[in-house]
Amino acid sequence: MYSRVSIFIIGFLCTLLTHGQEPKTYTSSEIYQAVQKLNFLGTALYIAAHPDDENTQLISYLSNGVKARTAYLSITRGDGGQNLIGPELRELLGVLRTEELLAARSIDGGKQFFTRANDFGYSKHPDETLQIWNKEEVLSDVVWVIRNFKPDVIINRFDHRSPGSTHGHHTSSAMLSMEAFDKANDKSAFSEQLKHTDLWQPKKLFFNTSWWFYGSEEEFLKADKSNMISVDVGTFYPNLGKSNNEIASVARSQHLSQGFGTLTSRGTHRDYLELLKGELGGDQIFDGINTSWTRIKAGEEIAKILLPIEKDFNFTNPSTHIPELLKAYKLIDAIEDKYWRAVKLEQIRNVIAACSGLFFETTTNIARAVPGSKIEIRANILNRSPFNMEVSKINIQPSNTEISLEKVLKNNQLENIPIAYKIPNDSEYSNPYWLQNPSTLGMYKAPLKLRGKAQSPAAIPVVLTITIQGVPIDFKTAVVYKYAKPEEGESYQPFEILPKVTVKAASKVMVFANQESKPLSLAITAATNDIHGVVSLDSPKGWKVTPREHKFHIPTKGAVKKVTFTIDPPTKESNATITPVVTINHQRYSKELNTIDYQHIPRQSVLLDPSVKVVRSNIGIKGSRIAYIQGAGDAIPENLEQIGYKVDLIEAKEITPSLLKNYHAVIIGIRAYNINKTLQFKQHLLFDFVKNGGNLIVQYNTVNRQGKGPSNLAPFPLELSRERVTDENAKVTFLAPNHPVLNSPNKITAKDFQGWVQERGLYFAHKWANEFEPILAMNDTGESPKEGSLLVAAYGKGHYIYTGLSFFRELPAGVSGAYKLLANIISLGEEEKTNINALNN
Repeated sequence: MYSRVSIFIIGFLCTLLTHGQEPKTYTSSEIYQAVQKLNFLGTALYIAAHPDDENTQLISYLSNGVKARTAYLSITRGDGGQNLIGPELRELLGVLRTEELLAARSIDGGKQFFTRANDFGYSKHPDETLQIWNKEEVLSDVVWVIRNFKPDVIINRFDHRSPGSTHGHHTSSAMLSMEAFDKANDKSAFSEQLKHTDLWQPKKLFFNTSWWFYGSEEEFLKADKSNMISVDVGTFYPNLGKSNNEIASVARSQHLSQGFGTLTSRGTHRDYLELLKGELGGDQIFDGINTSWTRIKAGEEIAKILLPIEKDFNFTNPSTHIPELLKAYKLIDAIEDKYWRAVKLEQIRNVIAACSGLFFETTTNIARAVPGSKIEIRANILNRSPFNMEVSKINIQPSNTEISLEKVLKNNQLENIPIAYKIPNDSEYSNPYWLQNPSTLGMYKAPLKLRGKAQSPAAIPVVLTITIQGVPIDFKTAVVYKYAKPEEGESYQPFEILPKVTVKAASKVMVFANQESKPLSLAITAATNDIHGVVSLDSPKGWKVTPREHKFHIPTKGAVKKVTFTIDPPTKESNATITPVVTINHQRYSKELNTIDYQHIPRQSVLLDPSVKVVRSNIGIKGSRIAYIQGAGDAIPENLEQIGYKVDLIEAKEITPSLLKNYHAVIIGIRAYNINKTLQFKQHLLFDFVKNGGNLIVQYNTVNRQGKGPSNLAPFPLELSRERVTDENAKVTFLAPNHPVLNSPNKITAKDFQGWVQERGLYFAHKWANEFEPILAMNDTGESPKEGSLLVAAYGKGHYIYTGLSFFRELPAGVSGAYKLLANIISLGEEEKTNINALNN
């Protein structure tokens, strides 16, 4: 199991340990780096739209080179993207990408913030983006982050002056930043925030420009750079043994769900910053801004202590600095400026702990528990310095349970302190705070105190008060689950508080193509021992559920009880929701537990609505057995089985002529040619399969910025593009109304394009041979019709189909029209085969 530990000076200045993080120990060089940061009083905020938009080279340079307190504000959590490593989409993808950003920040040294904006998918213009997001609400979040983080310098990733030329989210992030720069210091703007924070005026606002925004390197060379500064983000850090861009490459490679794993780069590389507001002040980012201790009242006395420590740092024995650090600590604790007092106290606490080799952790031997249950917490504390220390008290929050100890910490003798703790009955469940309430298309909900934060607070925060040489210092940590496996060794993961039971349906969507009933299986998981209860389904009128309820008993924690209901659909077409509910002692539980578990991030548990969408729609199919070759991950195979297909998942390496003879159609998953190079070597077999009477259905694949996509994609010339239609309600025109794909076995009408989600489609074809017949045309407002969303070509006895339509989103959402259209695509040629067989008989 993963525990977030960096190879550089990472997370040194975090307020709390990241959930599930192993306690970090520091080398002398890393401690020295932290002392340098302690002596720098400057803050920078980088702003962009999504996870992976950030320039990790510049963030690392600011944090590790300039030594500035640095953060990235991502307007969204990337919920609307795709996932190259697993099945998580929408809310679960947002959680995954949040953790990937935190992993990246733990490497490049930055902090991480978000707004409540929901990534609703690709947008072509900021007008659309800001309307869906609710501009004022998102702007208030940007202002809130600025007022609390108090950056001297703000850097935009994107250009606010180019609406319509790139992703609407990108341009919107820059436009919001431009406006927030001034509003953060305007007492009439979002005045309710001023009960909890103060006004703030940043000094400079930059645009992180490059040749890409000018169209070519040649054009950028000719550009006027009098209002720009440039920095070398490839600088080498001898103390760390790494170049800045080496660190940045590793940070960027944490975005694995987006396929951003990359080779490490090294050597000089210049980044350019164009000044948008404020004054340049010189040729460095913080020129003209006081970043020394003289910035604050009484800072000179602190500088007299800390600057000599930096100048004459004892790399052999950093603990020699503890007496002077304790003097500085007391002076910092008396600073009048509340912001700098809090920031520098946290930094110097960590420096003192690192210099003394102080180790502390609070762990349990269970991964999760329920409200009201009793657990044992173990506080392991070790003083590895020659100085006097004692544990004065341990405060377990949020119940504010305080344990007074006055236990002396002898040199290099581990103190293992057992604590019996009862989790409060009213404890909140461990869950991403932005998913606690229903969201809109463009916005999540969150209380003001949590807005901007990357994660929910830890389930059980802990404050250890340790007195060092007579000076009491509060060290913050959190309870984590610690365990060991023979094949893994020591591991950590977040400790979680969960409901007594969770319930999960075998399928999130049930599609009834006819009147036949279907089973719905539920898995009930116990989070504590000896659970007796009843499970039932809340169902709408017209949908019959039998039996009415199931009684169950689960004797042991972690065990799963499976029950099955039978669902009978109504005679008429219907879209509805059925919700599983577990009742225990008159208390209702209705949450679905989802686990996100990858090696590069800490394990995450996410509680979501367990409801099942049920759809009654007359959907005809022809042919029964199809093969599916997975691409970047989607749920289409199980969705197709809902309407009667037998779907076999096959791997590209398994493709042989004899295997393909078993199928009427082969469907290629999204991005399959982008991520599976073996497919290219099997193309001739797939083309032969089509020539011999099969249907090959290729879903969208991406193209690079130069417009180049997979080669040899089709038996005839076919070029893909970055064209897409983002409006899920865009009008669809039938270019070939008499084509079988629109008529058999289902008659496709305009009604079948109602209720689509997020988009119509993406990566449409834009050039194709005459053998292809375009079936549909569609476009976003103000654009010309796009005809490359669905192309059909007869090849030999079969059909080759390319489609950029977003079936991978529509089928899991239960869009009946998408099921009908895909069934027609799969069924191509079956009617002719049936007629031929009838004549032969």
